[in-house]
Amino acid sequence: MTLPTTSAPASSPASAAAVPRREYWLGLPALHTSARSARDNVRARLRAWKVPGDTCSDAVLLVSELTTNAVLHTDSAHVLCGLTLTGDERRLRIELHDDGRTPVRPPEHLAGPREEGGRGLFLVQQLADRWGSARSTRAEGNVVWAELTAHP
Repeated sequence: MTLPTTSAPASSPASAAAVPRREYWLGLPALHTSARSARDNVRARLRAWKVPGDTCSDAVLLVSELTTNAVLHTDSAHVLCGLTLTGDERRLRIELHDDGRTPVRPPEHLAGPREEGGRGLFLVQQLADRWGSARSTRAEGNVVWAELTAHP
């Protein structure tokens, strides 16, 4: 399910005259195939917004990792992916909402060469300018978010 793109006022009162930010929301079933759907939809949206190639590539990888983590490590029936590009088009925020009950924590160690998993949040930590997690206000579980500089 794709929710319509919306424009909303900039969140800072000091920027009342700023250009509205852009938002995009995509709801997906919590299936292994949803990571690909999320990547394809996010790539298309960011290209339409003319987000630079490196930022677009990093965002697509972040969305893929966050979606995969939610599908593999929560009991979610669905996930909700959100993109917000600030009005000045300098910051891109990625959110992945799920129904997970366990708080998401930074990786404690880097996965070894023989381990199949354990690299997703390490990649998020390395690619994002900032990232974190909290209880979701849009789903029954968590939101993991990451922010990127959209225009250097």
